[in-house]
Amino acid sequence: MFDLTRRGALGLGAGALAAGLLPGAARAAIPMADVQPPRQPIEQGATLRVLRPTKFVDADETVFRANTAKFTQETGVQVRVDFAGWEDLRPQTAVAANTGAGPDVVVAWADDPHIYSDKVLDLTELASYLGQKYGGWLALPQRFGKKWGTEQWIALPMGGSGGPCVYRTSWLKEAGFDTLPTDHAGFLKACQGLKKNGHPVGFALGNAVGDGNAYCNWLLWSHGGMVVDEAGKVAINTPQTIAALNYAKELYQTFIPGTLGWGDINNNRAYAAGEIGLTQNGVSMYFSLKNDPKTAAIAEDTTMARMPLAPGGKMAENVLLLNALVFKHSRYPNAAKEYLRYMMEAPQYDAWLTGCGGYWSHPLAAYAESEVWKGDPKLAVYRDTNTVEFWSGYKGPISQASGSVAADYVVVQMFAAASSGQSTPEEAVREAERRARRYYR
Repeated sequence: MFDLTRRGALGLGAGALAAGLLPGAARAAIPMADVQPPRQPIEQGATLRVLRPTKFVDADETVFRANTAKFTQETGVQVRVDFAGWEDLRPQTAVAANTGAGPDVVVAWADDPHIYSDKVLDLTELASYLGQKYGGWLALPQRFGKKWGTEQWIALPMGGSGGPCVYRTSWLKEAGFDTLPTDHAGFLKACQGLKKNGHPVGFALGNAVGDGNAYCNWLLWSHGGMVVDEAGKVAINTPQTIAALNYAKELYQTFIPGTLGWGDINNNRAYAAGEIGLTQNGVSMYFSLKNDPKTAAIAEDTTMARMPLAPGGKMAENVLLLNALVFKHSRYPNAAKEYLRYMMEAPQYDAWLTGCGGYWSHPLAAYAESEVWKGDPKLAVYRDTNTVEFWSGYKGPISQASGSVAADYVVVQMFAAASSGQSTPEEAVREAERRARRYYR
C-alpha cells in the first residue's frame, strides 16, 4: 500500500478514465432491488464538511470529487472535502470527536466509529436500506458497521483494501513452485527457495497502517491466535501465538534487510526495483507497475494469490476498511446521511469502485457484478476482500480498547521483536500481553 504522505498518487492513465471510470460512463449493470430510500429531508441551507484519507490513485480523488459535485448539483448542498494523510486521519478524527467541531462526515478507519460510538449518529435505517437494495452487507462490513452485540449501525463501511500475496511468477517457478502454497510449511519453503535464488521476500515490520498490520495480523490469525477472547479478556499469550512467533522468526530469515523500518511504501519500491520477489499488497503495486512502461514487464510477471489459510481453511488476510461516520455535532444530520446514501448508490459507487481499480473493494454483495472484477483476471483475488471473518481485536468486541491496541501497534511490535531476535517469542508475547491489558481493563 502506498503512503501518500510521502509520495504522489498513482495514475491509472487517461485511457483508463476514458474507458469508463468516471460517473455516468457505461458500466456493467449492478443488480438491485426496488426499495424506497429512507425519508431524510435535507435541511434548508445545509452545507457539509467531509474528511477522508488522501487519494490513493488519481481516480480515487477524481471520481470521489466528481460524485460530490453531482450531489451538490442535484441537492444544492455545498460540500467541502478534505484529504488527510493516512497516519493523520486518526488524530484528526479524534480532534473532531473531542472538540465537537470540524467535519460532519469522516470516512474513517475501521475502528474509529467504535472509539467514538457515543458521538456518532445512528445509521441503522440507512444501512438497512442499502443492504436490502444491494444484496446485503458482506461479513466484515457488518462486523464494523454495527455496534458490538447489537443490530445498531453506527457507521457505513465504504470499501476495504485487502492484502493477498503478490509475487514474481517466473521466480517462484524457478524456486520449484508452479503455484503458491496455501499452507505455512509450503509457503516457508517457497520463500526459502526465492531467497536462495537471490530473490528475497519482504514484509513490513514497521508501524505501517496498511502493510505492517496486514502482515502481522495474518501471522497471528492464520496460526489460530487472537488478541482477546469472545468476552474481551486478553488472550494473546497462547501456544498458537508462540507458534506464530516462531514461524515469523524462520520466515524473517528469507527477508531483505531493513524491513523493521518499513512503512507502507517500502515493499512497493523494493518489488518494483526487483529487490524482492514476494510481498503482500493491495492492487496498488500491480497498477503502478502495469501503467509504467519501465515496469510493465514486471506486472506481466506478477501474480496475486491468497496468503496461507487459517485453521478450517479460512482466509486470514487483514483488511484496511474505510468506515464512514456522521458526528452528532453536525448541524445538518439529514444532509450528511443523504450524502452517504448518494455516494453508495450504484451510479456513483460503481464509478468510484471501478475508478480505484478495485482497491477499495465493495462492502455490498451486488457490487461483485461490477465490471472492475471482469476485465483483468488477476484482480479476482481482491473481489472477496470483505468476506474475511477476522477483525482488529479478534475474537473480542470491537471497541475503544481494540482500536487503541491497533493504533499502538501492539501486535506489529510483538512480531518485529521476535522476528529480529530482539526478544524471545515468550518475552515478546508477554510484553504484548502487558500492553494490551493497559487498554482492556
